[in-house]
Amino acid sequence: MTDDLNVSAVAAWVDGRLPGLDGPVTVHRFQVGQSNPTFRIETPAGDYVLRRKPGGALLKSAHAVEREFAVQQALWQTDVPVPQMHLLCEDPDVIGAPFYLMDHVAGRSFDDPRLPDQTPAARGAIIDAMGQTLAAIHSVDLAAVGLSDYGPGGDYYGRQITRWVKQYRASATEEIPDMEALIRWLEDHQPPDDGRRTLVHGDYRIDNLLFANGGTDVVAVLDWELSTLGHPFADLAAVIMQWRMPPGPDGRGLAGVDRAAAGLPTDETFIASYCKRTGLDGIDRFNFYLAFCFFRMAAILQGVKARGQSGNAANPAKAAKLGAYVPAFARQGLSAARTEPD
Repeated sequence: MTDDLNVSAVAAWVDGRLPGLDGPVTVHRFQVGQSNPTFRIETPAGDYVLRRKPGGALLKSAHAVEREFAVQQALWQTDVPVPQMHLLCEDPDVIGAPFYLMDHVAGRSFDDPRLPDQTPAARGAIIDAMGQTLAAIHSVDLAAVGLSDYGPGGDYYGRQITRWVKQYRASATEEIPDMEALIRWLEDHQPPDDGRRTLVHGDYRIDNLLFANGGTDVVAVLDWELSTLGHPFADLAAVIMQWRMPPGPDGRGLAGVDRAAAGLPTDETFIASYCKRTGLDGIDRFNFYLAFCFFRMAAILQGVKARGQSGNAANPAKAAKLGAYVPAFARQGLSAARTEPD
């Protein structure tokens, strides 16, 4: 057993189907992320990543490593960069939870959108690559890659609001008035279904991307747990949502940053570039999509907080720290909701 991973049990299950796991290996548990425990497995034949469900009681439909495996396997060799998937184990008896194995992708990760160690030109190129990759995700031919049934059709926001209200209530630890007001506003202001239905990542932000070593291209999009078929503007608004948070290692936002001096685009420039890449003239009622993303992130962080309190989080201290942001996300969501669109 190494860092909560029974390597011997994994090797016995693989039984020669993946080179290197039948010999000496080194295992390192990644401390980033608060959802599915993730391990790097170094072998003489190459490096792999194992991602598993956490232990303990889980919310229904959460931590879906099976879906993560399926969508990344479907996207392999499309314009969306993902690691190559290898094996999925759905038998929880092997190591205590379902897991999958994929290639380890070498690259750079950034958890601060200010990109403090980069030049202004590099910052602009990195954020532009982020936008290009987002447009690629939303341009995937679902039928061609076998993802036509990856999610239900129609009423994406109605389904998402219902789902996350249930998840939030199942993990609530206290009453947050702004969250209750935001939920009521979203339920009352949902726009009509415009028929857009694409692959959506569900948690698209800079720290879920890997960038080329020595370059600015995206080499892997990670953490597909919340992916489904739905409305693409939710992913776009999620990027803007993150940028409206305070800067620093916790908020990981751009609020108050002089973006022009830093070489970073404005919200409007990023949205306009996305629209150009996807053939749109613009986006109406963007405030709804932004308010929705603040709500969903608040619900996600509430789940992280609850897992930390129950002892099921990968990093309980960080779970508590992230959970403290729930009221701030609810407040920001309500502010976005009450802002009249241009």
